[in-house]
Amino acid sequence: MKVSEVMTRDVRTVRPDQPVQEAASFMLSADAGSITDRDIAVRGIAKGYGPDTPVRELMTNDIIAAREDDDIDDVASRMSEAQVRRLPVIDEQERLCGIVSLGDLTQNGKSDQAEQALEGVSQPGGQHQQ
Repeated sequence: MKVSEVMTRDVRTVRPDQPVQEAASFMLSADAGSITDRDIAVRGIAKGYGPDTPVRELMTNDIIAAREDDDIDDVASRMSEAQVRRLPVIDEQERLCGIVSLGDLTQNGKSDQAEQALEGVSQPGGQHQQ
């Protein structure tokens, strides 16, 4: 099965120059979390950044993405290795076209892939360790 068959297509974004307070408000109202609460809390608040700090100061720069024609088994492995709960999905022109999450994998009857990804996410360390 391909990522394009399970991904969420309606992706809303914030700009890197927006204040983190706006991003947090957006996350709350949209029930979204790609700029994670961990980015805000650990990279932001714990290090003394204020609510007017631009998102670019707190966001993860070296992201891993999936392509819409990637196999979900491969994507689940990447999510596990990178210890992330969601990946942006890009098209052939490398434009954002969706996002795939552990929830997308489980909601689409692919619990084996979600379980595989979750195993890595649950391990200590990884790129998001602060």
